[in-house]
Amino acid sequence: MSANNSRLSPRQKMINLMYIVFLAMVALNVSSDVLSGFKHVEDALGASNEGAQARNKKLFDEFTASYEKNPDKAGVWYSHAQNTRKYAAEMYAMIDSLKLAIVQMADGEDGDPNDIRNRENLEAVNQIMLRAKYGGGERLRTSIEQYRQRLMSYVPATDAHVIANYLSTDIPEGTNPVITDWETAMFENIPVAAAVTILAKIQGDVLNAEGEAISSLMQSVDRGDVRVNQLSAFVIPTSRNVMRGQKYEAQIVMAAVDTTQTPQIYIGDELYDTEKNGYYSVVASREGTQNIHGYLEVAKPDGSKEQLPFETSYFVSEPLATVSNTMMNVMYAGVDNPVSISVPGVAASQISASMSNGTLTRSGNGWVAKPKEVDKDAVISVSANQGGRTTQVSQMAFRVRRLPDPTPYMIIKDAQGNTKHYRGGSKISKKQLLESSGVFAAIDDGLLNVEFQVKSFRIIIFDSMGNAIREESKSGNWSDRQKTVLNRLSAGKTFFITQVHAVGPDGIERELSGAMEVSL
Repeated sequence: MSANNSRLSPRQKMINLMYIVFLAMVALNVSSDVLSGFKHVEDALGASNEGAQARNKKLFDEFTASYEKNPDKAGVWYSHAQNTRKYAAEMYAMIDSLKLAIVQMADGEDGDPNDIRNRENLEAVNQIMLRAKYGGGERLRTSIEQYRQRLMSYVPATDAHVIANYLSTDIPEGTNPVITDWETAMFENIPVAAAVTILAKIQGDVLNAEGEAISSLMQSVDRGDVRVNQLSAFVIPTSRNVMRGQKYEAQIVMAAVDTTQTPQIYIGDELYDTEKNGYYSVVASREGTQNIHGYLEVAKPDGSKEQLPFETSYFVSEPLATVSNTMMNVMYAGVDNPVSISVPGVAASQISASMSNGTLTRSGNGWVAKPKEVDKDAVISVSANQGGRTTQVSQMAFRVRRLPDPTPYMIIKDAQGNTKHYRGGSKISKKQLLESSGVFAAIDDGLLNVEFQVKSFRIIIFDSMGNAIREESKSGNWSDRQKTVLNRLSAGKTFFITQVHAVGPDGIERELSGAMEVSL
């Protein structure tokens, strides 16, 4: 690559540099709505983590009471539970320190993870989590692996897989194969808001693993002397909400299983593959709620068989959970503004929405908003039908602005007969000028493509004495007097088109600033 680059022209080198700058700008142009969504998710995770901490404390208090009643029997298991609590607290505090370090890198020494100012900052996460100077990502991965090994050494093998799932540091499926380490896969080039949310999720996994370990240790106290007196069927899903195209995975098990026999599993009325040991997997191909039911067939001591029914469900949704205007948080009056609307856990067909100060209609997989009044917010209200009940789930306000001023132009034909928009500044032939019909105006900047109606315009021509000749048209077409004056122009002459008045779809008439210089 270096050899090839040395032969590039200065112009091509400049183009390459501009492209790199463009990519950096695109990477930084993260939607404020998406960043706000991370804050909502983090708040929900924080509340969930507080609940998990309370549950774990209550569980440990119960274990303490059991230990105090019979310390000889519960002693070794209780000691493991104490260590589990200690390791979980250390892990939680370490992750808090990483959150603080990232936010302070982005916001300064007064940075607060609960009030992030530079949520879109990408470099702070890379510096703290991936750069060798701080090495936060590697330290976090190592700590998670050590925490996992310690907890799995305490609990029976039958419970260890649950902890392993919560504390997995495997690279997620679908990650770029070039990436070979967990920390890069999780934290490379993500904004501060996303990193703090991910770390909050990992804290939740730490607490869930702690709860599973303490629960398993409590059961281990009586594991060897409890007699089975009730059988129940359970379906334990990895997640009840999955995205379309992903797999729904669940473990179908029988509580208090007799190790001398293996139950037969029926999904519906069909015998499921007995070699999978109750592991159920199916590709989620449709949106909405998907139901699973069946039963376990177990042989009883008297030779008869008992059927233990089970039933569960999971929800398949599209992989979006935001309400965002594709033109940021501004809408333009009088024109179609594309909007995407989705609600986590709810199919698109079960979502309804309305908008103040204008109209909001479905268009394919998205929506189109058409605001009416300028300088008055358009508020989109989103509702979802869940379980036959419609509930408002979100409101978002967008600023409504008038359309930017258009650019005047003439339509001329080139030598090959192709039409083109002429905006002045370069020479055209008199034939091209006379074949044009007048002056047009439009916004065609790549983001908006809006035609305006020209109501009037003026041309100014200077004669050989330097006197200005002004002729006005009351429409977008050349007036008869303008045609007469233009027909007299010779090659090398220049005239100006000015005072162009135009009206756009927003109904606002405006006079366009500046003048268009036309040279023959």
